[in-house]
Amino acid sequence: MTSPAGRPRLLFVSPRFLFPMDQGGKIRTGNILKGLKGGAFEVTLASPMPADAGRYRADVESACDRFLSWPETPPSNLRRVLALASAVPVAVATDRSAAGRACVARALAEKPDAVVVDFPHADVLMPRRIEAASVMFTHNVEAEIFERHAARAKGFWRLVWAGQSRKMNRFESETLRRYDSVVAVSKRDAEVLTKRFSPPVVEEIDTGVDLEFFAASPPDAAPDPGPDGGTLVFTATMSWAANVEGIHFLLDEVWPALVAARPKIEAVIIGRNPPAALADKIAARGLNVKLTGFVDDIRPYVARSHVYVIPLFVGSGTRIKAFEAMAMGRPVVSTTLGIEGLDVADGENFLRADNAGEFSRAILALLDDAALRRRIADAARRLTEARFSWSRVAAQFSAICARAMERRRLSSR
Repeated sequence: MTSPAGRPRLLFVSPRFLFPMDQGGKIRTGNILKGLKGGAFEVTLASPMPADAGRYRADVESACDRFLSWPETPPSNLRRVLALASAVPVAVATDRSAAGRACVARALAEKPDAVVVDFPHADVLMPRRIEAASVMFTHNVEAEIFERHAARAKGFWRLVWAGQSRKMNRFESETLRRYDSVVAVSKRDAEVLTKRFSPPVVEEIDTGVDLEFFAASPPDAAPDPGPDGGTLVFTATMSWAANVEGIHFLLDEVWPALVAARPKIEAVIIGRNPPAALADKIAARGLNVKLTGFVDDIRPYVARSHVYVIPLFVGSGTRIKAFEAMAMGRPVVSTTLGIEGLDVADGENFLRADNAGEFSRAILALLDDAALRRRIADAARRLTEARFSWSRVAAQFSAICARAMERRRLSSR
């Protein structure tokens, strides 16, 4: 059923309130919705709503034509512990919401032409039978994240992650196969999802970046590091275990070589909720490392840095933070996983480093050579400008939804 304006109606179901857009999934979804608004579809967004949602009214209005919601109730630690006994992973069980299911049911009763479900977790908000053309938006290969955690964990936590991994693999397999189309965020993810779970249709979109917001900073925005200084920066949600593990790797295994070569080197770690253990380590060792916590705008910190680091060994999907740094004209040093799924070239758009020695050598090479920093940064910025605007990604997403509708129409004949 089309809207009064003559456009097909798209229901977009998210398990998270999208604003502020301070995490990778929120950034990707929020920017795609902003690109969809005013286009081929009339968009209704359904998501939880926190008590302070009023302050984000303009953001919500920029992302949809209509907003439906239910009260946000963040899971307590007790609820997470009890969810360990669930047949589905904790991350899925804690997204269950009777109010959310009721809100989505009311929206589906209006018979939208298509429905997009944001993250496999959100399937717990959906009915068993979906009448509209259905699209599952995967930002990661969820089971892969859990397997990588299990492979790196030790002792009791290895057993916990292994059990959660088995549950996630089963849940993701069952969930993806019941949607008309599955959206992956890279060609690599699309191939993995197809091989592992065999959904009916898998299509990929690119990862985007807001090229106006993350404008290129001039090379002299960061002062010359001199022979013994330099500033590293990393941005991430610091309550996520993989990000914390990456910073421990940086401080424990990479930092000693950096300080030996450049005694005044510093690092700025930006992100909400850094754990106390990390702050305690920095203080106990007297490291020249700053944990900012949440900041309203990461750009000034990135602009004043010389090297953007992504020391990650667990994850899936694509890291939007890499493109944000590249768009700002800052050279990136990343593990293979940190840059996974992004169509970038080692030695041209970034420097790859998969162990402590490689990481320290890559950072020092950039700090020692202003021309190298500029060459890597300029090439990366040109790449983002040519291929990775959010408007382009939103157009890809809109076309996928249109194709899902057409397939559903043909199959119902």
